[in-house]
Amino acid sequence: MPYKGLRGGQYRVLSNQDIERIHGTALQVLERVGVKIADGDVRDLLGEHGAQVDHNKHIVRFPAKLVEWGLEKVPNKVTLYGREEKHTLELEDKRVYLGTGGAAVRVLDMDTNKVRASTLEDLADLARLVDALENIHFFLRPVVAQDVAKEKLDVNKYYACLANTTKHVMANAYTVEGAHEVIELASMIAGSREALIAKPFISFTAAWTISPLKYATETVQVLREIVRAGLPVALSSAPLTGATAPASLAGLLALVHAEELSGIVLTQAIKEGAPILYGPVPGAAYMRSMAFMGGAVETAMMNAATAQLAQYIEVPIYGDAGITESKLPDFQAGYEKATTIMMAALAGSNFIHHAAGILDSLLTVAPEQYVLDNEVCGVAMRALQGILVDEESLALEVIEAVGPGNNFLVQRHTVNVSKSDEYFMPQVADRDLRSDWEAAGSLDARSKAQEITRNILKEHRPQTIPEHVDEAIRKRFDILLDREGGKIHAS
Repeated sequence: MPYKGLRGGQYRVLSNQDIERIHGTALQVLERVGVKIADGDVRDLLGEHGAQVDHNKHIVRFPAKLVEWGLEKVPNKVTLYGREEKHTLELEDKRVYLGTGGAAVRVLDMDTNKVRASTLEDLADLARLVDALENIHFFLRPVVAQDVAKEKLDVNKYYACLANTTKHVMANAYTVEGAHEVIELASMIAGSREALIAKPFISFTAAWTISPLKYATETVQVLREIVRAGLPVALSSAPLTGATAPASLAGLLALVHAEELSGIVLTQAIKEGAPILYGPVPGAAYMRSMAFMGGAVETAMMNAATAQLAQYIEVPIYGDAGITESKLPDFQAGYEKATTIMMAALAGSNFIHHAAGILDSLLTVAPEQYVLDNEVCGVAMRALQGILVDEESLALEVIEAVGPGNNFLVQRHTVNVSKSDEYFMPQVADRDLRSDWEAAGSLDARSKAQEITRNILKEHRPQTIPEHVDEAIRKRFDILLDREGGKIHAS
């Protein structure tokens, strides 16, 4: 059975004192150092709310009272909907959901075992694949379609996702016009703009900062339109130790927390009560080359720590786990993904993206990796469920009935437990005798995952947009996929 929305918090990498010191340092960074903001309108807006503005140097400093105001206004809970009720995500406290993520530009082709450029058809196929995988709870656009012109990309990538899954869909928008088109597209599917805002089945990411402490002007303009529209948005900030953040883990945490706090103030200044996700994406650098290490244990520790920081300020978190530097679905990918996903989940991170499909430091995805990671996510969620201890599970009467030296195989209690969710039942991992494994074809995990992937893509055909709505969408926008997910024409 699928596990979702279970509560973490069992793993705490930071003490309460550590959290308070990091938060206090972040407040000092915002008040003493500030943030560089080129957009004069944004500086003026923040100044009207109490920020200290140096227009000559484009520096905005945030007094602690202004940060406190932002934290009072920002919602403590954000609900993200799917177009089926079972896919609703209640992001609050330590409730955990796991999903896809990334902006990969390559696909590891199952047929050739070679990488190639990612396409719009790949995006549609991956949405369809994830729609069938029960332990992947949401679909954050994982690949950038290299065969679509940028001016057509925003509306077409959201269409490719929404036409192939009823799970919640998240992506970015490159331009203000693109954001408007995506919101219009989703409104047509929802039935109205009001219906979409009431139950948003889409949301956005916005990488509005350039670490350290600088706003990205064009992305801030897009962010402003999303916030004004009333749709949820994740504030993504991704500093790297020793490069765009201090080399120490605590130093990076203080910096990224400061950036996120400034983003909370900005969004609430644009629209009080705007639903946002605190979105730090910390990265540890390989100190020999300063390359990003997404699968490193230090990155996992920082992601667990940011979950605690989010819980401290009581804002839902757009967390991060499941990245690997491995180029193939191999041992390295397995242990790095399992480690980072388990740590983030046990820390109680809410919306954990990158948890499925990603390889090669975010540059590549492999279709079968989604099936493998679906299993890893299921194991992590089973760990969150914990061990049920009650009169029935303690089984005193059963132990008395069986007595010393006998076994429990024929007991009704054993049958009942075997039919419950007491044990996670894998699809890929092999638990059979060698003779049975050999009789079934001697498949390793990757080969078995490829077989499952091919079957899903062959048989699973969700028609998630009604035909009359789809026709109206095609009259309004230049949609590049047909209803079967194939490319109609070049962009």
